[in-house]
Order: sequence, then structure tokens, then C-alpha cells
Amino acid sequence: MILRAGRRRGLTIVAVLTVLAGVASAAPVKSRVVLVAPFDASALEAEDRWIGEAVGEVLRLSLVQHRAFIPLERSRLRALGTPTAWGNDVVQQAARTTRADVAVFGRVTRARDDLVIHPRLLEVKPGTDPVALEDVPVPDGQLLAKLATLPLLYARTLRVTLTEAEAARIEKAARPTRSVRALELYARAYMALTRGGQEANESAVDLLSRAIESDASFVAAQYSLGTVHQALGNRWKAAAQYRAATQLDPNQPEPYKAIGDLFLVQPRRLFDQALEAYAKAIELRPFYADAHVGLGDARAAKGDTDGAIKAYQQALVYNAMNPRVHLSLGKIYFGEKGLYYESVNAYKKAIELDPASVEARMGLGEVYEDKGLWKEAADEYRRVIELDGKHTGAMYNLAIVFEKTDPREAIAQWERYIALASQLPAEKDWVDVARQHLRKLRNQIKD
Repeated sequence: MILRAGRRRGLTIVAVLTVLAGVASAAPVKSRVVLVAPFDASALEAEDRWIGEAVGEVLRLSLVQHRAFIPLERSRLRALGTPTAWGNDVVQQAARTTRADVAVFGRVTRARDDLVIHPRLLEVKPGTDPVALEDVPVPDGQLLAKLATLPLLYARTLRVTLTEAEAARIEKAARPTRSVRALELYARAYMALTRGGQEANESAVDLLSRAIESDASFVAAQYSLGTVHQALGNRWKAAAQYRAATQLDPNQPEPYKAIGDLFLVQPRRLFDQALEAYAKAIELRPFYADAHVGLGDARAAKGDTDGAIKAYQQALVYNAMNPRVHLSLGKIYFGEKGLYYESVNAYKKAIELDPASVEARMGLGEVYEDKGLWKEAADEYRRVIELDGKHTGAMYNLAIVFEKTDPREAIAQWERYIALASQLPAEKDWVDVARQHLRKLRNQIKD
């Protein structure tokens, strides 16, 4: 059997089993997974509906500043589709699907010449309904100032105790730009990204670039532009944007975490630089779970499995509902030690939390394949292809699985893989191997 994923060995059983013990011994923290939905602005004129997205983005940027709030990743919301409006029913269903503890959402309307923001809050418990918070009138020219009041309004409603320093940090984050035009372009960029795909990314690049032209000190726009460049494969442009963000505000952890992610996937294996970037992000925000996961991944890449486990422990302490940490644990359980049950459970947990996680489904498929569970492996690879029709790794592995169960279907799958992958220079060696498999199968059937 040919597996495309390399596997490392050397994880001690003691290190693996200390994960749950380390998490269990950690002091409990009252934190909430928060679904931040775009506010429903369908009552506004078409040219003003970006304001609903802007409200959601301001809340996301500000609530993440406090350990009590764990905003769901935007990718989790995109996986739910693009509803016409995030009303009560849609939000309740989305919150339960994503296993959020709290949902913050609302509407934006117009009363005469002024806007009115109608905040809503849902605590996801049996028998609970959304509650209305105090309406926030927005006189002409006061949008940025009024948006900045919303995060503290939600914090008070949720009975979160804030120090003066914490409140100031949240309020500062709720004022990400001094330009309404820059905020509009930023919000429109995220509206574009909900569509997904190359065209949406290219549109977001244009909008974010124009947002930065409107306000060059808009740090969130700077590193957001970097993430879109990275998604497009423009690593140098991404790095330039992340560096620009750190220079504008060296106290923002997100750009450092993004730099770590970029170093981790560099062809030159810049693991030490990734470690440094993740450590800086954690220094700035000790409860930044994704940065702890990145730190663990970088340590694992360097062969420091005990250090990786320790970082994953910390990530689970700060966010046990983070699908990325369960994904990383799945990799290390199986790739380092071959612990079948532990790896399957970790991958399944990652998928439970994020059903659109292609990487977790690929990992689970490879575990099943390694154990000869062909049907289960094929099911996972098919699901990956449903999520990403151009995922050459899943197409390749599915063909390998079909060779064990259905040679004629394997031939068809190899042909599909070759048709797609032969257009990609990075797949050249794999395409050559695929053609060898195809010739062998055809000869077998003839015989």
C-alpha cells in the first residue's frame, strides 16, 4: 500500500497518556464558545447592508481579547452555508450544530435618518430563547463609536467581570480603524470570502487592499490580507502583510501566529522561526489556543514529541472544543506511535467539531486504510472529495483502496486522478506512479 503521508515514530506511551491527566488537573475556567453571526441588515438599502457584517466582525475582533470568550472560527460559519439573514431560527440551529455555548447576533434597521442596532443574545441551553439587549441608536457619523460599545454590552449581559485593563483592551479592539470607508471595504471582503473559491479570494484581496489604502494603520485588514494571499499561494505577499501588521502594532498576537503558520509550511522547513513566532503570540495572549496548537505542531515537526504534547495540553485547557488540537493529536497518536484507537477517537472528535475538516477526514481515512478497513477508508476519502472536488490526495488514496475491493472502479478512479493531477507540476511524480498502477490493473483485467 502506498500512503502519501509520511509518518514519524518515537512517542512514548507515557507522554501520550498524560494529555487527559494534564487537562483534568488544570484549574477550571469559565469560558464560552461564542458563535458571532453577521447582524441581519436586510432591512437596509442594498448599499448599506455591509454594516451587518461589520457589526459581527467588530464583535469578533474584540471578544477574542478576553479568555471568557472563544469565538468560533469564520471557516466554521462558512461551512454552514450563506443564509439570507441570520435570524433567530438560523442562529439557534447554527449554534447547536457548532456546539457553541453562546450566540451573539442581531439586526440593523433605520429609524428616519439614523441607524439602530438591535443586539440579541442566545445562551444555548435547553428551553432557552434569544433575549434582546438594549437597542443602540447610531446617529449620523457615530457608527464607529457606537460599534465600540457593543462588546462591553455583551460582556455585562453575560456577567463577565472585567478589570479596567481588560475592558480597555476590548474597547480598543472594537475600534480597529478610524475610517468608516475602510471598515466598509473590510466587511465587504469578508462577505466575499463567504462564497469561497479563487474568485472570492481575489475579490477579497482587492477589497482589503483598498481598505488599507483608506487607513494604512488598519492592522486587522493588514493581516487579513496576508491570510488571503496565503490561501492563494502567494507566500511572500502574505509574509509582507504579516510583517507590516506586527510593525504597526507589535502587541497584536494574530500576525505572529499567522507568521508561525506560514513558516511551518515553508519548503525550507523553518521550524525554529515558527517556534519563535508562536511563542511571541502566546506571550502576548497566553490563552491563545490556536497558537498553542501551532507551537505543538512546530515542536512535533522538530521531533520534540513531549514538547508537542505539552503544547496541545495547554491548547485543550484554553479551548477543549478546538477541532485543530484534536486533529493534531490524531496525527501524533498514529503517526508517532501507531495508537489506532486513540488516533481514531481524536480524528472523530475533530470531525464532530468541524465536519468540513478535510484534513481530519484524510487522517481518519489513512488510519482506516492502514488497518485494512477499506469501506471505512473509502467513505472518508469520498467525503473529502465531496468537500473539495480537486483534492488530489483523496483521489489518489481512494484509487489505492479500490484496488483492494473493486479493480474496475480503481481503473476509473485512477483515470479521474490522472486527468486532474497531470495538470499540476507538484503532482508529477505521483502521476507517474498512478500510471504504473493503471497499466498493471488493465493488464490484470485482460488476463
